[in-house]
Amino acid sequence: MSASAPNASPPRGELLQSPPDLLSTVTASDLLLQLNVAANLQLLSLSGPPVCDILMYHIKYSTVGGANEPTTASAALMVPTGFGANCTGNRPIVLYAHGSTTDRAFNMANTDNAETLSLAALFASQGYIVVAPNYAGYDTSTLPYHPYLIADQESKDMIDALTAARAALPLASATLTKDSGQLFITGYSQGGYVAMATHRAMQAAGMTVTASAPMSGPYALAAFVDAVFYGEVNGGAPISSTLLLTAYQKAYGNIYDNAVDVFEPQYAAGIDSLLPSTTPRSQLYAQGRLPEFALFSATPPDPAFADITPPSTPANLAAVFALGFGAGNLLQNSYRLTYLQDAQANPDGGFPLTTGLVAATPALPWRQALQMNDLRNWVPTVPAQLCGGAVDPLVFWFNTQLMQNYWASHSSAASISVLDLESAVAANDPHGTLKQDFAIAKQLVAVAAIAQGATDGGAFAVAEAYHATLVAPFCFAATRSFFAGL
Repeated sequence: MSASAPNASPPRGELLQSPPDLLSTVTASDLLLQLNVAANLQLLSLSGPPVCDILMYHIKYSTVGGANEPTTASAALMVPTGFGANCTGNRPIVLYAHGSTTDRAFNMANTDNAETLSLAALFASQGYIVVAPNYAGYDTSTLPYHPYLIADQESKDMIDALTAARAALPLASATLTKDSGQLFITGYSQGGYVAMATHRAMQAAGMTVTASAPMSGPYALAAFVDAVFYGEVNGGAPISSTLLLTAYQKAYGNIYDNAVDVFEPQYAAGIDSLLPSTTPRSQLYAQGRLPEFALFSATPPDPAFADITPPSTPANLAAVFALGFGAGNLLQNSYRLTYLQDAQANPDGGFPLTTGLVAATPALPWRQALQMNDLRNWVPTVPAQLCGGAVDPLVFWFNTQLMQNYWASHSSAASISVLDLESAVAANDPHGTLKQDFAIAKQLVAVAAIAQGATDGGAFAVAEAYHATLVAPFCFAATRSFFAGL
């Protein structure tokens, strides 16, 4: 019998520190004080007063990277406790996937994070155990990059965090709080994609999922990136494109032979190790290491594409698209042309066609990788809810529509619901008050911008706040209501 390798990596999902670090105890009264300030009053109105105290743990676990290489990652584990009726005993778990960040030190166990505060207010303080991975490549992880929007890796990372968290429960400082076996999966933005990929992976593996609620995610990833190359450049595109190209190059090794094949020379050197970073975005922009807005050149890569450099429709997003074109652009015009030629030869049914199906045989390696990671290939067998806003300038609403249509065209006994916060209030609408309050929140942002001199009626200020500040808390609240009903 051969001896095992002395430096063999621990199996996936192994808890690497037992017991995990207890970072803080957030009492219900302390959380109420934190919520009862001007910046958080909207969240408080959506969550209601905290009921439970929260024990905030930091767990470390083994997982894998984008090329299946062994690595480590960390997560926040929020455990409810206290004297409330739903604060102890057998409690459901919410497995949460966070949104995109460039901050290498990002840690969901830090209550200064808006997402962490939302989870604490809406879930942990109401009696849910919360597991919120930081993902490989962040916080204490040993992986030197982040496998951004790689469905296989990110779902493994989530499952491994859940496995480690369950191994840690019950904890000596909260012996009365235990895992009930109910599992709810959710996430926002990048995390909406990760949540859906995780539900898909767990369902395929025969693991128990009670329900999921992905929010504002780029689920139809191949169609989304095609739309960007066709000129519908979303907000933050230089950041998301750099994260995505880096991840796919690290995982698959064939996106480019040399970074300058894709990136403009001024950015190419070191681009594959730039993000995530300990340097703030503002400094990366100031140092000329990334452009803040310009993904593409304002010069069409071919006269045939002049009308989409940039496009002028839809009119409500034309100003956002226009920001994605200009001097100091990130991606080579020649690469945009190559991409568009492949998109025309092998079109995606989500954009610009209307079949809804992902392109079957793309030739360009990046489009092949996007096809592989697109989520239009499964149907949930337990309840699922999708939430977002129809005029989101960062993650376009058609991602949700394409998933809704795909699921509707494939038979499923599961209950599937879709909430567009922009949709009209219907008779007996269970989300009617939420939609009305969302509209008021948008108005307040616009009014504040006008008071500060905005001449566009506050439209740009609303667009800037839309994805992260406006839609997110309302979708969180809708998600809690959805889970509570189950």
